[in-house]
Amino acid sequence: MSPELLEHAIKDWIRKTGKVPKAMIPVHLYGMPAQIDAMKEIARVYDIRIIEDAAEALGSTYKGRKCGTFGEFAALSFNGNKMITTSGGGALVCSTPDQAKKTVFYATQARDDAPWYQHSSIGYNYRMSNICAGIGRGQMMILEEHIARRRAIHQLYKELLSGMEGIVVQENPSRDYQSNFWLTCILIDKKATKLTPEEIYLYLAEKQIESRPLWKPLHLQPVFSTAPFYGDGTSASLFDIGLCLPSGLGLSDEEIAYVAEHICTCIKRNNQSLLTSGYLI
Repeated sequence: MSPELLEHAIKDWIRKTGKVPKAMIPVHLYGMPAQIDAMKEIARVYDIRIIEDAAEALGSTYKGRKCGTFGEFAALSFNGNKMITTSGGGALVCSTPDQAKKTVFYATQARDDAPWYQHSSIGYNYRMSNICAGIGRGQMMILEEHIARRRAIHQLYKELLSGMEGIVVQENPSRDYQSNFWLTCILIDKKATKLTPEEIYLYLAEKQIESRPLWKPLHLQPVFSTAPFYGDGTSASLFDIGLCLPSGLGLSDEEIAYVAEHICTCIKRNNQSLLTSGYLI
């Protein structure tokens, strides 16, 4: 989320509706912390609450502080592909014990304190089973190991792809940012590689390697085609040139090297083919 575009969106919304938005939801995308200081200042000026989407950022830090602790609330995901898993579901991080108590109340059907089933509020059945919760609690004990491994995978990709022209491995923008590198993402210079991310994706698929494009921006999703959008083309550009690489905890160093090797091979073979055919002369 761009702080500049965020403030522009807030001002435009106030101008159009006469109302201040109730909340903003910055996303720590792929584990990379958002520009949270600037967003907190905007939230202070306009008295807007921050709800963090930290689903992918368990263990990531900004200026030494954990993602998920900057907003009034934060959402974590324990889906099967996240840093730790309960096979599904997640957690809500609250700022106060009262907020946590009220959350649990609504998540357990909003049942009143009575010997019979009585409901003065509308509630939901959002509890995970004790078995799933137990799995999650157990994995919390090895969370730091999981984070360390994801960061090691990222570093290995960075080293293995460092000599390949046209490939940029996404990095922490400064020492303030410490991503958990839940997924390692690369940007592909189509002019330098003479390939699109889709062509590399298809080549890797032939080698039984699963990769995928970056998340498709919400304003390009058909379901949000009529929703207001504030942007400068950055998200669409990243979607056009980005690729997510296999980053699972179960991957060995040899398997990471196999992925990197085939990315390099794909580019080299394509350039050699173009050179032979005369297209690069």
